[in-house]
Amino acid sequence: MSWKPEIDELRRREELARRMGGPEKVERQHDHGKLTVRERIDALLDPGSFHEIGAIAGKFRPDGTFQPANFVFGRGRLDDRPVVVGGDDFTVRGGASDASIREKQIMAEQLAHELRVPLVRLVDGTGGGGSIRSLEEIGRTYVPANPGWEWVVANLGTVPVVALALGSVAGLGAARVAAAHYSMMVRGTSQVFAAGPPLVARLGQEVTKDELGGSDVHGRNGVVFDVVDSEAEAFARTRRFLSYLPQSVHQLPPHVETSDPPDRREDWLIEAIPRDRRRAYRIRPIIEAVVDQGSFLELGRGFGRSAVTGLARLGGWPVAVLAGDPMVYGGGMTADSSRKTEWFVDLAETFHLPVVHLVDQPGFVIGVEAERAGTMRFGVRALNAVYQAKVPWASVVLRRVFGVAGAAHTNAARAQYRYAWPSADWGSLPIEGGIEAAYRADLDAAEDREALLAEITAKMNALRSPFRTAEAFGIEEIIDPRDTRPLLCEFAELAAPLRAAGPTSWHFRG
Repeated sequence: MSWKPEIDELRRREELARRMGGPEKVERQHDHGKLTVRERIDALLDPGSFHEIGAIAGKFRPDGTFQPANFVFGRGRLDDRPVVVGGDDFTVRGGASDASIREKQIMAEQLAHELRVPLVRLVDGTGGGGSIRSLEEIGRTYVPANPGWEWVVANLGTVPVVALALGSVAGLGAARVAAAHYSMMVRGTSQVFAAGPPLVARLGQEVTKDELGGSDVHGRNGVVFDVVDSEAEAFARTRRFLSYLPQSVHQLPPHVETSDPPDRREDWLIEAIPRDRRRAYRIRPIIEAVVDQGSFLELGRGFGRSAVTGLARLGGWPVAVLAGDPMVYGGGMTADSSRKTEWFVDLAETFHLPVVHLVDQPGFVIGVEAERAGTMRFGVRALNAVYQAKVPWASVVLRRVFGVAGAAHTNAARAQYRYAWPSADWGSLPIEGGIEAAYRADLDAAEDREALLAEITAKMNALRSPFRTAEAFGIEEIIDPRDTRPLLCEFAELAAPLRAAGPTSWHFRG
């Protein structure tokens, strides 16, 4: 007597689960330009590598039909590296809590943590949060809690977590998107909000889903760090992001072979910075010129735009690249770029990524709006993150370093691995404008104010030469800009054995 009847029943139930919400709901999902959760998992993972867990979890309805739980998860491989992936099934009750089995979500988080492998969340719905309809079933209200959230928090300090908002995401689903190292939305099909338009309408605010929580909103405010044009692009960026990171904090970021010579020198870099200090320049071509060709993956381009953050490789070694963008607020530190810097340094520290900082920092953005945004508070948090970081750190001063914000270019208490281009310019504040504040009384008393101003300016300009600073060893080395890549590749080689696997004393805070 065999157990074949039970195996046949198991296969029947697995087949019912694979039907998800049924043909009509699947077709509706496709009509909205979205894949089903199972199609998403297949598109993300290496072919044939997905091992589902809890496939037959769900419930049989009174009419004998089967409603699977609206969360699908399991193990798989991504570029031949093990991962845990879990996704909401919007075809079953729109991802609502009354069709969820929360233990599946909790186990996905716990499994990633205990296996020490990356976690990818495919979020499309409320993500298991409460709903009014569920109260009828349980017969009471309840005090809110987030069972299993301790694993969400623990994962931020243990394994890489990527969250993709792939539809209308509300409540706990929105929290699951935000509680990740890297999060994305799909333009035109994703929305993220604490509560949707029907509830917001009760406040007298009539808005569409996109007006309330579309990608134009959250791609700029930092709730998510990137916006892509398709689910396929989201999956491709997920794979690329994870390729720079270790499986967990207990490992080190992997080295890859590169055909780009470490001693490559780009001749145009010698004229990359304009002599006219009032002229801006493009920072991204400079980044591309010094890192391994094609390796720069920018993160968070739409948020805190005066800071540029991304992952790259130098001689095949993964590094975190931070830079100022003089095309936006002159590269000045805003509240948002401070938050972005803190996030990025936390990411580098958590996953043992050496930091390369290409510095052009004129200082904190000033004015009424900057003060109302709390720029100093967030700027201090960014400065503190830099000073807390223990990962190897190299700074290259391209142009300006001024004031407290400029001091955030490195931890001054550490041995400095730092270079300056001959275009470097630094101080407590720029000479332009600062002279009139410092010499106001003299200028006001002068018979020829403009002549005295020109005289003082000429004297100060003679003092601002970076060579004067180098004479006093206030800057360690002034270099030919064309030597930047070879020197940074040397830094990456020297930094590689200094990286230490294991949890850090502080880690990603979200």
